[in-house]
Amino acid sequence: MPNVVIDFLEGRTIEQKREMAKRVTDAIVETLNCKAEAVQIIMHEISKDQIANGGVLRSDKQ
Repeated sequence: MPNVVIDFLEGRTIEQKREMAKRVTDAIVETLNCKAEAVQIIMHEISKDQIANGGVLRSDKQ
C-alpha cells in the first residue's frame, strides 16, 4: 500500500484538498501500477506559527 504524507500551510479549501488527493492518487496509480484504493494520503496542515525560516516564524513575516 503506497502511503504519502504531505505537509502544507493551513488555509487550503476542501476543494483544493480533494483535487490534490485525486491528482496525487492518479499519479501513483499510473506510476506504481496499483489500485487507487491502495493509495493512502495523509495531509498535515501546519499553522504559520509552527514553521520558522532563518530563525523567524512564518507568522512574524509580512
